[in-house]
Amino acid sequence: MSAISVGQAVVLGAVEGVTEFLPVSSTGHLKITEGLMGIPVDDDAVVGFSAVIQVGAIAAVLVYFRKDIVRIVSAWFRGLGNKDERHHHDYRFAWWVICATIPIVAVGLAAKPLIEGPLASLWVVAGSLIAGSGVMWAADRIGRHKRGEDDTSFKDAMLVGSSQILALLFPGFSRSGATMSTALMLDLDRVAATRLSFFLGIPALTGAGLYELKDALGTGAGAAPLVVGTVVSFVVAYASIAWLLKFVAKHSFNAFVVYRIVVGLLLFGLLGAGVLDS
Repeated sequence: MSAISVGQAVVLGAVEGVTEFLPVSSTGHLKITEGLMGIPVDDDAVVGFSAVIQVGAIAAVLVYFRKDIVRIVSAWFRGLGNKDERHHHDYRFAWWVICATIPIVAVGLAAKPLIEGPLASLWVVAGSLIAGSGVMWAADRIGRHKRGEDDTSFKDAMLVGSSQILALLFPGFSRSGATMSTALMLDLDRVAATRLSFFLGIPALTGAGLYELKDALGTGAGAAPLVVGTVVSFVVAYASIAWLLKFVAKHSFNAFVVYRIVVGLLLFGLLGAGVLDS
């Protein structure tokens, strides 16, 4: 029998799609939702399922930004064969994304038992939600929002890419929250910070999903729930991306900060009352 039903997969896919690119922690929300539905958050099949349905959200990014991605990848290939093409920003940016992914891959492989063990606790999620809120609030005020996407550098990419490690080690911190906050501290404007977060998340999240696929299929997650959850995640994530880019163009991150604190405190309350099992 599958560890996750098709109905549960629909719910989890929707949660993943809504929260993957919002700075509110998709991992945290998935674990909270799993806990409320009585799904063991530390089960191998559940951990694998959560990673695989992220591929649906990443597919939404690939489709939404397909023109940008084709342009960047084309520039990279042209640059590999022609040194005259290597001065283009798109060629350099492609290399920056590759290099900025290395730190999170290294940490993810080295710390896998810890990430899927003690750090998977809902107590960690609750604390990380609140701690990440403080970082995001400070970043939005410290940053001067004066640099656009064309002003990004190798240093920016490496710092923002490496910040994904915070979310990897502390579920609840939020990969999007960590990367956007770091970008804001580097004085990128909110739209540039958000787009950079999207691009840097593509290889890391795709790799995580593919890496976990064999484990998810081999430990009882079930093929049907995986397919359903991934499709739902794609559809919802696409709409979420479009909304977020419009939102950050005109608003601060205050709404996300408040929301994260409320969810974190609520989670602490549910855990303390025994309603949820950590």
